[in-house]
Formats: sequence, C-alpha cells, structure tokens
Amino acid sequence: MLFVAIAFAALMQAFIVSDFTVRNVVENSHSLKPMLYKVAGTWGSHEGSLLLWILILAVFGAGVAWFGSNIPAETKARTLSVQAWISVGFLSFLLLTSNPFERVFPPPLDGNDLNPLLQDMGLAMHPPLLYFGYVGFSIVFSFAVAALLEGRVDPAWARWVRPWTLAAWVSLTAGIALGSWWAYYELGWGGWWFWDPVENVSFMPWLLGTALLHSAIVTEKRDAFKSWTILLAILTFSLSLLGTFIVRSGLLTSVHAFAVDPERGLYILGLLAVSIGGSLALYAWRAPEMEPGGLFRPISREAGLLVNNLILAAATGTVLFGTLYPLILEAVTGDKISVGPPFFNAAFIPMMLALVVFMGLGPFLSWKRADIAGLLDRIQFVAVLAVIAALAAWYLLNGGPIMAYLAILGAAWLLFATLREWALRIRLFEVSLAESARRVRNLPRASHGMTLAHAGVAVLMMGMIGSTGWKSEEIVFAAPGTEVTIAGFDITFEGAAKVQGPNYIADRGTLVVRRDGELVTTLFPERRYYPVAESQTTESAIRSTLAGDLYTSIATPASDQVNNAGAWTLRILYEPLVNLIWIGSILLVIGGCLSLSDRRLRVGAPRRAKQPATDAVPAE
Repeated sequence: MLFVAIAFAALMQAFIVSDFTVRNVVENSHSLKPMLYKVAGTWGSHEGSLLLWILILAVFGAGVAWFGSNIPAETKARTLSVQAWISVGFLSFLLLTSNPFERVFPPPLDGNDLNPLLQDMGLAMHPPLLYFGYVGFSIVFSFAVAALLEGRVDPAWARWVRPWTLAAWVSLTAGIALGSWWAYYELGWGGWWFWDPVENVSFMPWLLGTALLHSAIVTEKRDAFKSWTILLAILTFSLSLLGTFIVRSGLLTSVHAFAVDPERGLYILGLLAVSIGGSLALYAWRAPEMEPGGLFRPISREAGLLVNNLILAAATGTVLFGTLYPLILEAVTGDKISVGPPFFNAAFIPMMLALVVFMGLGPFLSWKRADIAGLLDRIQFVAVLAVIAALAAWYLLNGGPIMAYLAILGAAWLLFATLREWALRIRLFEVSLAESARRVRNLPRASHGMTLAHAGVAVLMMGMIGSTGWKSEEIVFAAPGTEVTIAGFDITFEGAAKVQGPNYIADRGTLVVRRDGELVTTLFPERRYYPVAESQTTESAIRSTLAGDLYTSIATPASDQVNNAGAWTLRILYEPLVNLIWIGSILLVIGGCLSLSDRRLRVGAPRRAKQPATDAVPAE
C-alpha cells in the first residue's frame, strides 16, 4: 500500500504542477485548468483510474492485515493471498499495457485538457467513491475464496465479512448517487438515470451487494444461507470486474467510458476468465460439502430475507441481460439494436414494487417462525395509512399513470412500516417519553441504520415517482422577450451574453421567473465552449425546492432558416419532488455509516487469552 500510494502521489503531483513531460498529463490536463480539476485529472484517464483502482485494492488488503487481529491466522493468510493475486493481475496489466508515467520528449507547451464534461465537482468525487465500492467487494471475494479453500463458513466468518461489505456498499451507493446528480444538472437533459450500459455496470454490483448484506445477516444470526452467501460474494465482485472490462475494452462509447485500445480489453478478459472461472469452479467443488444451517418456516424472517435475495438476484439478471444482449448480438451477427428505458422500466420496476412489500414486512417477522396473527395485528394500521396516502395522491394530482400511484402506495407502505417497526422497538406511546428515549439510546446503531436506510429507499422512491410521473417539459425557440408558462411559472427570456471563464467562453442566458406576477428568481443557464478541447457543454440553471425543481438549459442558436430572429433553443422542465432522490440517497449512506459504526461489527472471533508466564516462582 505504501509504495502504490507513493506512485499515485507522484502522478497527482505531475498533474498539480502541469508536468507535460508525462503523456498522461498532456492528454488530460491544461495549465489554465482550475486546481480541483487538475487533481481530478489524476483519475480522469484509463491509466490514472487504474492506478487508483490498484491503490484501493492495496488499502483494503492493508485494512484486513491491520484491523483483522481477531481473524484466525490461517483465514487471514488465505484472504490476503487471494487479495494479493488480484493485485498481481491488475499491477501486471498496468505495467505491461497502461503505464501512467510514459514520457513525452520534447514536451509540448501545454496539454490537451480534460474532457469538459468531467470538469465538475460531482465528477471529481464520483470516480473515487465508485472505485472504493467496486474494489471494496474484492476483499469480500477474497474472504469467500479463503472460506472455500478452508471448507468452513460459520457465523464468525459472516461477522468478519459484514463490515467490509457494508463499507463497499456505502461507498458504491454514494458514488452512484453522485453520478446521477451530476448527470441531472450537468448534461442538460433533465434526467437522473438513463439505463446507460456504464450506469448499469455500476448498478448491478450494488444490487447483488445489497443481497449479500442481507444474506450475511442470516449466516451470522442463524448459520444458514452459507453457500448462497459465498456465491453472492463471488458474483458481486465478478460483476465489478465485468464492469471494468466493458468500460475499458472499447466496446462502448459513453461520456464516462474509457475509449481505449481493444487489446487492453483482451487482457482484462483474461483476468475475468481466471478470477471468475477459477472461483466458480472452486465453489462448484467445495460448496456441496458445507453443512446446511438452521431450519425455518415459510413465514419467518429468514424466508423474508430469502425472497429479498431472490428478487434482487432476478433484478440483477434482468439488468445484465439488457446490458449485454446488444453487445453479444452485434458481436455475433453485426446487427445493432438498442435496449433502453422502455425495456428496463417494464421489467425492473414491477420487481422493485414486490421488493418494497417484503422490505416493509421483513423487520416485523421473527427468526425461525413468525406469528401470523401477531404480524397482521402490527401491520394493519400501516396498510391503512399507505392506502390513504395513495388515495390522497390520486385526489390531489388528478391524473398520471396508474403505475405511478401503485409506486406511491409501495413507497408509503415501506415508509410507514419502517417507522412503525422503529416505534415498536422503543415502545413509543406505550411507555413514558423518557423511557422511549432511553430505549433509543440503548438500541444498537445497526438497528437505527436499518431504519434510516429503509426510510431512505422510501423517500428516494417518492422522488423518482414524482419526477417521472408528473414531469412537465417545454422546448421552444426563444428570442429576447419570449415568454413560456409551465407548472404555474411565467418565464421571460431576456437574451444571452458572452462571458469569459477560466478556461472557457460561455453564452449565458437570462431567464426571469415570476409566479402570479411576483418575481420568484432569475436563472442564468449557459452554453460553454472550451477552446483547447474544442468541445461544448451545457450548464443548466435550476431553482430547487422540496416541492420540485424548475430546470432550464440553453442550446446553440437555431439557424435563420428555422427562425429568422436567430432564436435560442430553450429547454424548461418542472420536476416535482426530484430532490427527494438525493435526500433518500443521503439517508441510505448515513444509515450504512451508522450501521458500520456499530460495535458488534468490530467484534470478530474471540482471541485466545495469552498463557501466563511459566518462569514465575510457584506459590508455596
């Protein structure tokens, strides 16, 4: 870790001082670029991001070596050896095909600049968080392979694995949310998810990682789902490797894919074959020898978590099929097809609605066997509240797709069920407030984390539903003085002016927003031109409230043939509740961090007490 960190720091220093004797700096930086984006340029290329990947691999290996004092020596040795072999694969890939320190002589006077779309605060932080999640699952994979080599999986193993899984999951959640937020305000189209293949390859490990988190709980609590938990650990990291191959193989052209030599993709394909093929072969050999865990009834918490896992696995398979099928078809037949939002929305969303039903039910179920009568008694009030919420939405909104109202019903069910379960834990309104407060303090942090995470999913769902089901949009050719009315707002376009940025020139529009004749705000969307990169970007201007966003963007002036006034193209949207997506994502991350801080996740197998010294003089 130390030496890889020194190498990464050296590359970052080359970007900071604009050392144009390094080809990587020449191709991804410029002397006029703001300092933040010089630093971000370190991981803005294939070579730099691969070095960051290897650094995170080393960090996780060092973390297990340093903090895994409660892990038996044999298990730790096998885990670290598997992690080291993964590092060998990626280090050899870096050294043989992707040297980030390749020199250029004579050096040019200046660099080619970083892709302007990536010169943004959101994208500066998005890749490190995403990689920390991707690569974090490598240590869980290493634990799984070590367990297969030993032929032993028990609750202690699940307890060692859970904090590392949770750390990777939290980081991947934050990375995906940050990337979605960046796409929303930076790309100018007003959407937060497009089912782009590169989006999908980060989403699939998240789905399976979520299943792995819940499966490991059953392994720890009930000594069940052992072989299934091992398989999930292998598949989750395998999907991370698959995403690395797709992004770096030249198969895709995307705003956040690395268009590189396909020969590099062949090297990663070899790594995929060895790591995935070898681990699955080992699993096929050793998994049948594992003893089954505790038995449970069809109505129990174990059964609820099993259904949770099956739905998440099916959803992952659906996304995987929709992502890979066009690539496989093109490779085999040469035909190009597009599998986009209509397919994913139709196939994926119904599974998620079923999932939230079980997410709401699961915490009310007892381990091994649940009392159905007691369960119905606890959830009937929640079901009534959820139906009332859906009917209220139907009455107030007066229109919209039926599926949106069903989704509101599901989100309300999950939110009220989560709050009800938490209230039962602290016996809210059953005992004094002081006693309830004492119970809140005594609850394990993991319990609070679960409540926050489940509530975050419900809040996030409401944001997705509102911004999708009731979005309003206007696209107009606008000359100075043009007025547009949308969602009760009256918007006047007052023209556009040239402004100079640190490394760009922008056309900045001025939009005056009024409601019922009263001034609300003034928005300044921009269309930026970067001379060095010879490219343009759209900078949207957004009025954000909890109720919704008024989203505006400006495009290149229309030609005189289209409009003799030489009007600008304005895109104006109103997206209800869209900010609940980011609020829900924050709740997910906070809930994960709170669970990660639980003392129980820092306790592994008990260490054997040291033997007393034998050279002491025995008592007479």
